[in-house]
Amino acid sequence: MRSDNKRKSDDRDDPLVKSFLDYLKVEKGLTQLTVAAYKSDVIQFAEFLAARRRDLDKATREDVRGFLSQLFANGVKDRSVARKLSTLRHFYKYLLLDRIIKQDPTLDIDSPKQWKVLPKSLAASEIDSMMESAGQAGDSKLSAALAQRDQTMLEVFYAGGLRVSEIINVKLEDLKLELGYILVRGKGDKERIVPIGKAAQERISAYLADGREALLKGKISSLLFVRRGGGRMTRQWVWQMVKDASASGRHASPHMLRHSCATHMVENGADLRTVQTILGHADISTSQIYTHVALDRLKTVYRNFHPRGKRTGTTGKP
Repeated sequence: MRSDNKRKSDDRDDPLVKSFLDYLKVEKGLTQLTVAAYKSDVIQFAEFLAARRRDLDKATREDVRGFLSQLFANGVKDRSVARKLSTLRHFYKYLLLDRIIKQDPTLDIDSPKQWKVLPKSLAASEIDSMMESAGQAGDSKLSAALAQRDQTMLEVFYAGGLRVSEIINVKLEDLKLELGYILVRGKGDKERIVPIGKAAQERISAYLADGREALLKGKISSLLFVRRGGGRMTRQWVWQMVKDASASGRHASPHMLRHSCATHMVENGADLRTVQTILGHADISTSQIYTHVALDRLKTVYRNFHPRGKRTGTTGKP
């Protein structure tokens, strides 16, 4: 059971937290899932402050540093610590703009050096293997329809770098196949145009003509990808499908397909602004991590093909 001090602190801080969450939902337009993550992080910090007999609007820079140090001491990973610090930055920026506080306690606090960790991506051959694995249909018409749907989802994941929440919400009206793109609704319900290649266009066209109709069984749905009987796909199901399709090799995830899309584009010369637009990154700094991937590729090619890439030069006497 929580202590009286913590309970009182939470009760006292609830209006402050609630107004921040309302701001995220109404003004920022963030999804319920994202808002819940913000709420969890702020409440965790509030409980840390309660032990120090301090309120959220009275937090100091030392409090924030102490909170981060405690997280590290408890074995919380760098990426999670960085996310919690980002939450606190947003929270105190909101309080500052609303004139509830006069100083931001998160100023001049460095983020964990996690951003140097490169995202995992798949090789083109691994993606081909996933397509084949997902396409192992049974003898029935339903099995063939399920295989066709899964192959199409994998192709769209890789073609447009979509997130799971985005791909399960693509509607028929969002398809512009003749123009070669899909209208995608991303974080904060922001719309963006995502181009897709010929391979994805052909997969979608075939799926619309055959597999999708077999799955609907006479029912009607506005969504592109449906379950048998026309039901809505779930995030958990999509993650499992991608995992199963990669079972014969390195286990993959929807995120890895998204990273593969960006990585392969950068490796082949795409500029970061294009990658940022396609993936729906709000800040180009998020896309810049792919330059490290491209540089690693360039160094590998250099070592393999430059005459002095693998050996040092020799100095002869004049």
